[in-house]
Amino acid sequence: MSKGLRFELCGPLRALRAGAEVPLGPPRQRSVLAVLLLQDGRPMSYGGLVDAVWGEEPPAHVRNLVQKYVSGLRRAFAAGGDGSAPPELAWTGSGYRLGGARIDDLAERRALLREALACRDAGDLRAAGRLAARAEAVWRGEFAEGLAGPYLEAERRRYAEKRLMVQEARLEADLELGRYPECVHELVREVAAHPLRERLVWLLMLALYRGGRSSDALLAYEDARRRIAERMGSDPGPALRTLHERILRQDPALLPQPVLVS
Repeated sequence: MSKGLRFELCGPLRALRAGAEVPLGPPRQRSVLAVLLLQDGRPMSYGGLVDAVWGEEPPAHVRNLVQKYVSGLRRAFAAGGDGSAPPELAWTGSGYRLGGARIDDLAERRALLREALACRDAGDLRAAGRLAARAEAVWRGEFAEGLAGPYLEAERRRYAEKRLMVQEARLEADLELGRYPECVHELVREVAAHPLRERLVWLLMLALYRGGRSSDALLAYEDARRRIAERMGSDPGPALRTLHERILRQDPALLPQPVLVS
């Protein structure tokens, strides 16, 4: 990794040198950089790069554009250097390879999530929650926000799903710690944003039930059942149906269990 240039993709792409943002050129040039950063030092063929950035209908002069953008990125890496070696963007014979660079904010997020997982596995839910919240705070927007191209659009969807899964795990830990009002507030907002995501509805129902609001939990299920029927023509999945049945019979096993307090 270059000591002098920091790359971030948990939001709009940016490169920072000594805290100052480095101009990276026009949008397609930035897309080329983002795609190459995501290869993590592996070479990417010319055809693969074109497909990733322009898709199935690239412009007729796309080869000239690729060469222009590669040259522009090399100039951006070298401009205003602080004496440290800039990232190396080279043609290897099998493809373009970006060396001496990494996606720094993504690497930091992954490290925080590994720590959070270790704390959760050790039973320390409070520490796990704090670390997960720090990982969430890394985000400045959508992954590679604003950059076009089929490859980046797919990565954006993939990281949105990863982000939701982490959020669900954090909320589940918060429920185990008894933070029902806070969880309900956040989950109502998230269910509104993702109305067909049954895991969020499941967590909302459990938060309401554990907070002494069993009727509201049942109403949350009915709302979800109606949305799923209207939009998908199906019933909720087995996990949601099972929780609904357990709430109906006031299953005592749904009540919270003691947790390790740090």
